[in-house]
Amino acid sequence: MGRLAEERRAPPPALPPALDGEVGTGVEAERRRGRGAVSNAAGRFEPAARVLFDDGWQTLEDLPPFRTEVTEERARTIITRNQSPDIAFDRSINAYRGCEHGCIYCFARPTHAYQGLSAGLDFETKLFVKPDAPELLARELSHPSYKPRVIAMGTNTDPYQPIERRYELTRRILEVLADFGHPVGIVTKSALVVRDIDILGPMAEKGLAKVAISMTTLDPHLSRTMEPRAASPHVRLGTIRRLADAGIPTAVLTAPLIPALNDMEIERILDAAKAAGASEAGYVMLRLPLEIADLFREWLVANFPDKARHVLNLIRQMHGGKDYDSTFGKRGRGEGPYAWTVGRRFEIAARRLGLAGRGLKLTTAHFRHPKQAGEQLDLFA
Repeated sequence: MGRLAEERRAPPPALPPALDGEVGTGVEAERRRGRGAVSNAAGRFEPAARVLFDDGWQTLEDLPPFRTEVTEERARTIITRNQSPDIAFDRSINAYRGCEHGCIYCFARPTHAYQGLSAGLDFETKLFVKPDAPELLARELSHPSYKPRVIAMGTNTDPYQPIERRYELTRRILEVLADFGHPVGIVTKSALVVRDIDILGPMAEKGLAKVAISMTTLDPHLSRTMEPRAASPHVRLGTIRRLADAGIPTAVLTAPLIPALNDMEIERILDAAKAAGASEAGYVMLRLPLEIADLFREWLVANFPDKARHVLNLIRQMHGGKDYDSTFGKRGRGEGPYAWTVGRRFEIAARRLGLAGRGLKLTTAHFRHPKQAGEQLDLFA
């Protein structure tokens, strides 16, 4: 406890001068306290870059810290579809844009560019919500041509990030799915998911729900540095236990695995998750598409300067000398000797613990359209 107390009091690492290559994008430590990214470069579609400099009238130290801002937006649809051959689902729901958890590795960060914002600090401080998401979902599920398949939640941003306590959109979406008898798979790193056990439990009894808890590390210091506003490792293990005790099939997702930073924890994470009640396991290697490559490199040098070169070299070994290879089937696993070794270690540990094999299949057999007020009953129902 003494070491943890010292770490909580210690200021976040200052931005190394070498990282401020794109002038004015680095943000001082005090202004980004409790955040993941260390810079806030303009979005890739913007015609001009934001540059901070001291003009003599006001010092940069006088600028306010980054605060979380939430904007409501009206969407026309809520179910997002994909045809990616290396993804196990073809549709998902994301009621939020941006994520306050601030995970530096989050592959959703580049999507903030479509809002004219930065994938850096903007992504974790300028959030968007879709308040009519449950109503949109009910309308889309009610369409006569709709064919049910598992809907995934948590594929872009965490459905249980802190603002869910205020908006309760995820809970309301689950209520709609339960009414329709529609299957759902959830990925989260938040303990808030246990709030909805009263919905997920009955759904799980019918084969309509399962949850995956993302576990990147058992080291609280690394977790706080890498995912500053997400639940601590021991809280996530407790969440697995509470979900499993409620009869909800719960997986552990070791994602992302980062070479020489957390991949040495594979066996310990799986052991701990199994002891907590996990019934499945999966993994994803670190992905660095678009802006994330620069953001992760900045963060790595700022927080782990002694490991940075080694980590980056191993990442490039897995992607043919590049920071990232977006090829389907390779982007989440990598290739080459290092990627192969990590994969085999994971498979051996998962098999030993009974966490390997095909995941639980959810059913669409219960899907139905709830009767609306005033709707005529079926004579033969």
